[in-house]
Amino acid sequence: MKLDNVFGIHETALKVRATRAELLASNLANADTPGYKARDIDFKAMLGKEMQPAVRLATTHSRHINDDNGIAATAQIGYRIPQQASLDGNTVEVEREQSEFSENAMRYQASLRFLDSRIKGLKRALKGSG
Repeated sequence: MKLDNVFGIHETALKVRATRAELLASNLANADTPGYKARDIDFKAMLGKEMQPAVRLATTHSRHINDDNGIAATAQIGYRIPQQASLDGNTVEVEREQSEFSENAMRYQASLRFLDSRIKGLKRALKGSG
């Protein structure tokens, strides 16, 4: 077993879930802001891209556009299409955002529990049976 792969995809999943939580919290915070457009990421698509080897564009000049080095590139963050449009142009639907935030938080906790049990198992294996 390689130590590099001990946590599998869960390390990346936690980072993606944390980024998504920030976006959803921002949506909720701006629920009353006229013209605010709710944003979100497609977790499955983003995690699928993280599993593939990264393809990066090389910049050869200091004035070239830099790629995003964060967990969610700007191109991976989309705008949510509301089910019922608001008169002031705001696309945040509070109930939907709360539901998405809760689900994301539960899945984040599930990944943490998996990693915790994995670490405990590794500790037991390293200590041996005595």
